[in-house]
Amino acid sequence: MSFQAYLDNIEGKTGLTPRQFIDLATERGFGPGTKAGEIIAWLADDYGLGRGHAMALVHVITKGPQIGATHVDSGRAHSDPSDMLWLDGTATNPGT
Repeated sequence: MSFQAYLDNIEGKTGLTPRQFIDLATERGFGPGTKAGEIIAWLADDYGLGRGHAMALVHVITKGPQIGATHVDSGRAHSDPSDMLWLDGTATNPGT
């Protein structure tokens, strides 16, 4: 599953866009430098998200929307067509 597919799936499960999760994480004091385990525990406890989905959010919360070039059109797991993830919801994604 691509990083973007994880984020889109999270929105379907929770009704919240990745950008909304970033805002909620910021309110909790999470951001660059926060340990993944803290964010994963919060997402599991409050939203019932599993580790894979939570790790996609950990990435955008701690590193932003850009992914490494090794994940762009690689044909491997987490391969995406672009190095920038869409954070503002599936309904507004120009790539879909």
